[in-house]
Amino acid sequence: MTKLSGGARTKDEATSVNRREQILEAAVVVFAEHGYFKATTAQVAEKVGISQPYIFKLFKNKEELFVAALDRAFDRTIRTFTEVKASGEELLRESIRVYEQMMETHPSEIILQVQALGIRDEAIRRSMQTGMHRVTSLMESKFTAAGIAHPEVEVSTFMANGMLCHIAMALEMPNLKPKHLE
Repeated sequence: MTKLSGGARTKDEATSVNRREQILEAAVVVFAEHGYFKATTAQVAEKVGISQPYIFKLFKNKEELFVAALDRAFDRTIRTFTEVKASGEELLRESIRVYEQMMETHPSEIILQVQALGIRDEAIRRSMQTGMHRVTSLMESKFTAAGIAHPEVEVSTFMANGMLCHIAMALEMPNLKPKHLE
């Protein structure tokens, strides 16, 4: 195995990274469909079309796989909100718009985050705390930069509405969604 010029990855390394992404994508869906406790790594492996032992070459156990899938979901949330470009009052509207779009395009990631709230595993709880802190900090910095008075209040309201939207989606109860977000 030799390194390619310019610091590029070898074919085996690129395949491994791609396979890891496929596993994480499948894990998000499997965990969202079955829940953490009922989902199996065998179901994830089947969805990807690989053997179950291959998953354990990349993740030491189901918990580590779940945490990696959850971290991936938060990474998408961060990327999505980082790309929001708006000022003043338009910032909130645009953030809500991209959030709703993300809920439509990546519903399993939203369900995964909702499920993780109820899991008392320390690694999963830490991942949720870190993810929520990252989103909250990002949005507070955006509201501050936009010159919004009391950005900490605005971000708290934004996050609370987002969590209510998460729950409304998970329960398939769109009537729970805050009316001002429609």
